[in-house]
Amino acid sequence: MDTSKPTVIVTGISGNLGQRLAPMLSEYTVVGIDVTPPALPVARFVQLDLGAEESTRELFLLMREVQPASVVHLAFVIDPQRSGVLNVDRMWQINVAGTARVMEAVTEANRSAGANIRQFIFPSSVSAYGSDTPQAVTEDSPLEAHTLPYAVHKKESDMVVQQRAPAMRGCSVFILRPHIFAGSSVENYLMGAFRGTPNGKSKRAARMRESGKRLPCMLPYGHKYLDNKIQFVHVDDMARLITWLLKREPEARRLTTLNVAGRGEPLTFEQCIGMAKARLLRVPGKWGMRQVLQWLWRLKLSAIPPDAVPYMTGEYIMDTDRLKKFLGPDYDQIMRYTIADAFADSFRKKT
Repeated sequence: MDTSKPTVIVTGISGNLGQRLAPMLSEYTVVGIDVTPPALPVARFVQLDLGAEESTRELFLLMREVQPASVVHLAFVIDPQRSGVLNVDRMWQINVAGTARVMEAVTEANRSAGANIRQFIFPSSVSAYGSDTPQAVTEDSPLEAHTLPYAVHKKESDMVVQQRAPAMRGCSVFILRPHIFAGSSVENYLMGAFRGTPNGKSKRAARMRESGKRLPCMLPYGHKYLDNKIQFVHVDDMARLITWLLKREPEARRLTTLNVAGRGEPLTFEQCIGMAKARLLRVPGKWGMRQVLQWLWRLKLSAIPPDAVPYMTGEYIMDTDRLKKFLGPDYDQIMRYTIADAFADSFRKKT
């Protein structure tokens, strides 16, 4: 490893955000952690399951050895079918307990191992706020996630970070709450819904993908669902933001929370369906939509969890004024994509 550069530990390095972030960290020695090796090489890769209790000590020993300046915690189960982690208790161990383990290792390394970890960066999610907010939420709005395990786990992990931040001994802590990731490389359930991707694990789904068949985009009857607004953030802008934070002089014992979305106005679901050239299927109410998703889930044609219905039929918009002020003159250089451009890029060929 190159000891002339500051070291950054990135958990979840093999995920989409980790793989978009890694090439931007040329000024650092990157130590990546994941359960599977990354497609793009890093200075050092450590295979580690953060859902296991013993991972806390393994992390501590690694931090004592490599003496990182910063830790970026991206490891999180987002898509149960694609990750193969279908058990909710197992997901919780990785997502929520895993976040606590990483923070405990940072705290202990700074306390007893002579480490000087000065930054801890954790991406939370807009879903932590809940599925239907009466107005644009600020960073001080309550976290009211429900139903969908991913959203509930983001809320609980967010709260873990808030609670543990004061004890992190001179380490500045950032909680980033991004809206839905977009971009040609992104795979998530909402982008899959607009793309119509049969992204289940069955042979039939694989045949449908090979032949270019698309599933319809579903919404309940009623124009209000088409009028619902949504924001996106390009995954590369999120990676640029993290890189910018790593280069910034940290403020000891400071917790900073930032909502993150692309520039410009939100899109309506009707606009998104039009831009995606998707076929719209109307169903009788949220109950009907859940039944269809349940059927597609059981057949392993779709990876969209039925519990996601409230997040596909609600409106949750964020106020990003704090991010604009925080980035100042660098805002346009970091957040390069408008919401519309980020969404449009999701339908271009992967790069």
